Amino acid sequence: MSKPQLIDHEINHEINNEIYYEIYGQGQPLLLIPGFATGLWIWYKQIPVFSKYYKTIVFDNRGVSRSTKAIFPYSMEKMADDVANLLSFLKIKKANILGASMGGFIAQEFALKYPEKVSSLILCCTSFGGRNHVSPSAETLLSMSSFQDPNSEHRIRRALQFAFASEFQENNPKEFEKIVDLRLANPILTQAYLSQLQAAVTFDVEDKLENLDLPTLIMTGDKDLLVPPQNSLNLASKIKNSKLEVISGFGHSIFIESAPTFNKLVIDFLESINKGKD
Repeated sequence: MSKPQLIDHEINHEINNEIYYEIYGQGQPLLLIPGFATGLWIWYKQIPVFSKYYKTIVFDNRGVSRSTKAIFPYSMEKMADDVANLLSFLKIKKANILGASMGGFIAQEFALKYPEKVSSLILCCTSFGGRNHVSPSAETLLSMSSFQDPNSEHRIRRALQFAFASEFQENNPKEFEKIVDLRLANPILTQAYLSQLQAAVTFDVEDKLENLDLPTLIMTGDKDLLVPPQNSLNLASKIKNSKLEVISGFGHSIFIESAPTFNKLVIDFLESINKGKD
């Protein structure tokens, strides 16, 4: 196993937007796309594990944390272009792409627009959007669409309550406080928050997914309040060559809540693809 290695971040000037990224480890490229209003910090339980086997690339979406400069409004396609330009900047021709929640929206857009750049696709707690998207409760939606400061501690705590199963919060209070602190330390521009929200609401690739023909792993927690698990079942029914994994007892943030299971499923999936190529 290779020792995790941090390569200092650089600025990608090609997209008229500062994208902060970090690279850990060596091997096949595995790029992780964070979700709504979050940055690379959400992968703190993946980086130490994945970097033992893969060149693990993490970054802050435009308008988030250290990727502060941005052009508004956003769209999922523009953020997919950010991913393409970042890979081009790093001289990486092809990568395994993992996206969580809104990051899954971006991953789908990227795979549809740049299939030649995708070795495999991993979609976590996400949806294809549009008319058949299964929406969360009105209370959950309100927590995401409030016009309060998106970086206030009260707002962050309220939103994160829906991002984790209640049992996880009750059984892991110190871990939950760590997550609150990480989110507080990595703010999102208010305009970026609203622009991401608008892009997410208008996202719809359902009718395009039949064009995807890539090894695809789809994962969800059966207690996901933000993106109900039926969305993952719907995704699996649309994407050829896809595999669905439902992690029981956990919510939206399964990559944190159930990290050992999540990480093993990802690694096993990627290894199975590599074996198939032998």
